[in-house]
Amino acid sequence: MEEESELGQTTPSGVSSESDQASLEDADSITSEEVGVVKEADSDLPQGDLEKLQLKPIKEDVDAPSKKLCGYLHKLGAKGPLKNWKSRWFSYDEKKCQLYYYRTPQDLNHLGSIDFSHATFSYQLEAEEGMFEIKTPSRTFVLKAVNRQTMLYWLQQLQLKRWEYSNRQTTLPFSSPVTFAQNSIPLLHLLLNNEALGGEEFLSPVKTPTGLVGEKAAFLPAPQQPAVIQNISLKHPWTEIHTTCHSIRDGSEVEGGGAWEWGEWSGMSGQSQSVTSHILSDTTRKGVEDVAQEEPKPQQKSSPSSSWKKDRKPNASHSPLPCDTAVLKRMKSCDGCTRLQQQVLTLRKDLQSQKDLVKLLHKAVETAQQEKRTCNSFLSAPGEEERLEMIQHKVRHIAELDSRIEVLEKEKKELEQNLNLQDAHVEELRQHVQMLMEKNNASQQVILKLSEPFGTSDADPHRSPSTITTEAFHKQQEENEHLKDDLEAYRVQNKFLNSEMHQVTRMWRNSVEQEEHLLRKCAFLEARNCQIESKYLIVLRRLQTTIADLDGDHRELVKRLIQEALQWGVGAGEQQAVTLHPVSEHDAYGFETVPTYEVEDIKLLARIQALEIKSNNLRNEETSEKPLRAKWANTGELTPSVDLKNRIRCGIPVEYRQRVWKWIVNRRVQHMRCPGHYEKLLKKCETATHPSSKQIELDLNRTLINNKHFASPSSEFIQKLRRVLLAFSWQNPTVGYCQGLNRLTAIALLVLLEEEEAFWCLVAIVETIMPPDYYSKTMTDSQVDQRVFQDLLLEKLPRLMAHFKQHSVDLSLITFNWFLVIFVDSLVSDILLRVWDAFLYEGTKVIFRYALALFRYNEEEILKIQDNLEIYQYLRLFTKTVSDGRKLMNIAFTEMNPFPMRQLRNRRMAHLEKFRAELSELEKMQEEYTKHRVNHKDKDLDTGGSEDEEMGGG
Repeated sequence: MEEESELGQTTPSGVSSESDQASLEDADSITSEEVGVVKEADSDLPQGDLEKLQLKPIKEDVDAPSKKLCGYLHKLGAKGPLKNWKSRWFSYDEKKCQLYYYRTPQDLNHLGSIDFSHATFSYQLEAEEGMFEIKTPSRTFVLKAVNRQTMLYWLQQLQLKRWEYSNRQTTLPFSSPVTFAQNSIPLLHLLLNNEALGGEEFLSPVKTPTGLVGEKAAFLPAPQQPAVIQNISLKHPWTEIHTTCHSIRDGSEVEGGGAWEWGEWSGMSGQSQSVTSHILSDTTRKGVEDVAQEEPKPQQKSSPSSSWKKDRKPNASHSPLPCDTAVLKRMKSCDGCTRLQQQVLTLRKDLQSQKDLVKLLHKAVETAQQEKRTCNSFLSAPGEEERLEMIQHKVRHIAELDSRIEVLEKEKKELEQNLNLQDAHVEELRQHVQMLMEKNNASQQVILKLSEPFGTSDADPHRSPSTITTEAFHKQQEENEHLKDDLEAYRVQNKFLNSEMHQVTRMWRNSVEQEEHLLRKCAFLEARNCQIESKYLIVLRRLQTTIADLDGDHRELVKRLIQEALQWGVGAGEQQAVTLHPVSEHDAYGFETVPTYEVEDIKLLARIQALEIKSNNLRNEETSEKPLRAKWANTGELTPSVDLKNRIRCGIPVEYRQRVWKWIVNRRVQHMRCPGHYEKLLKKCETATHPSSKQIELDLNRTLINNKHFASPSSEFIQKLRRVLLAFSWQNPTVGYCQGLNRLTAIALLVLLEEEEAFWCLVAIVETIMPPDYYSKTMTDSQVDQRVFQDLLLEKLPRLMAHFKQHSVDLSLITFNWFLVIFVDSLVSDILLRVWDAFLYEGTKVIFRYALALFRYNEEEILKIQDNLEIYQYLRLFTKTVSDGRKLMNIAFTEMNPFPMRQLRNRRMAHLEKFRAELSELEKMQEEYTKHRVNHKDKDLDTGGSEDEEMGGG
């Protein structure tokens, strides 16, 4: 589409207007020094002034191309017998990243477009000169420029436009589009010259071909084709007819002497396409001549239209058209712009020098102020001792700086010596290579001189050897020149392909970052949706508690809403929706994500819990879990350290948990583990029956009922669990089997998978981590830990402990099972395994930490309950409502500090002595009671015997 410029001259379609041409900051017309000057001169200006400055030309070059990319190219036509080259006018659209091609610059409708936003560029040296390819996902376009320099210019400009468009499309929300627009050209220079492989590996900016691209190329004749029919598009007949009619209307109006207004052209009819070509050639003749005075005219063959114009006699009465005056005015304005540009550059240099002077003055002022502060502090000292101490401090500081300078000077000398040695070595290698090359050249010349006479003497025996040698030498020289040209061409091609591959890689990385950002955004929105859904369910649950107070209609409505909420996730609408993080029925270890309950009140709690867990996981995935997973991926051999302890406390990722658990267990049982020991215990189980085997069989089907791996009696995990428990009963006869060991073993099997590893994990827990009598018949240490825990709870959470005492709550009824099975069946699986990670590495202290953290997590809710029975009911289920594992971990390892292990041991010993004293006193009371009962029973027997005798005597 044509536009009218400010000077009244009509510009062709695809050619930028005068306002667009004012911006001459193109990638190949701005040097890196000028870019630096622009940045430094404009860094202190406001944003609005900065944008205005960027629109001004900064290079003194009238022929510099405009920002609009356009020009003539040959396009390979359609398939079939008419497949040939056709001259087309190409114009780039920045908004769509497309190249539109027209038959001529004055055409109204384009013939087609090339979307190269996802395309790649290439060219073959074996192909015709100037031919290159644009490979889009759907089609490959073959184009040809006039020469190789023009081809490289187009390829480089297309790379630039693709890069700018890609950055605009993949700009993340936290990056400013204005910043990108300001830095787009320097980014390309960095991309093509200074990044990754270095400037020598990329194609340097190609100089703009004179008169072949840009706006002025539209006023020059198009590159001539062998036949006229080749420039007619048979693929777009209606476009050709429309364009021809448009050209006829244009020609009619020009002959009528009217002004070149596009609005008037659109409603007129006229003559043929040839007349249009004739008039355009006349009207643009002066413009072409003016341009020819400034730039060399390209050697091109005359087109049919131009030859027809030459044969035609000039009309003496023909008056000059507005185009001639417009071109002259335009050239004068360009000269004025050039002078203004020179003035702007001079002012920028002066401004930069003034800035440097101001910086030096600032540094001098800062130095003077520092000396002034030092003197003031020295003078303000109350006594001579303080002043002397300040002087001594300065002297020590100066001595330290002197010693540091000496060390740096030594290092500098060593580096200089090494550099000199390296330079000498490089010079020796260079001389050696030069010598070898000279020897090689000399030997080649000798061989050539010796072999040529024998090869050519048979063909022409009358020619002298000297003539033969000279001809062979010139021939060899020509071949060498050809080879050098080929080598240079391949080098240029290699640089272009390097820049293409590097830019495509950068674009791919940008798209990956954009995709990751969108995934994070989707995860955030999904987490927010889960929070809203959980709040809605909480409201329904509160309505459910007061459903008896509602009237009939409202009661039925609440029941229906509860039923619909419980059925979410199984409806057709949910199945059709796209979910990035779906909630599966089971997690990675087979635990149910939403436990099944019969009571609707608990069903709602389970649903709320699942939603909160998912929301927390989604929010923590990018902020915590992903960086933590990256750290674990870079972890090599495991060694005990503070960093490893902190990472384990945060939770081991699923893919690394098995490996870390094996390492921890092996460290704890390496003094007792020997090859073949577990197999011996299994054989013993086959030959003998342990007294605990009946209890083990009873507990197998009661193990982890909410896990799919232990749901069936014939499950493989049930069989492994049986063998491990039987083997351990023979491994530790003192303990044999205790209720709770089945759940410990089940967790070990789910993570470690191998039953022997699970066996040694159970051994590590019972025999090395836990106190000796934790799982014995008396469970002495288990009861001692309950007393220690109540002391710690009184110390860390005094309000809560006072609340329990006020309502006569015995915490051991709730917490005893926590300690015995390490929270199995009490916490959700994700948090449970995090607790186990830290427990296996650090020991029993972790159990106390997390037990205190659980009460701290729900302290306010517990304090609101004022009934003894309700408190017990809440404590029985509240651990299942904990969904934020990250928050619980922070409470356990941050808020509960300090938590020294020595204090824990001392309290255990103190309560153990008290417990043993109470136990011995209880045993004495039992013995006395037993003796009393025996004595009383003997007396009763004696009395009964005398009565029998009396009866018998009677």
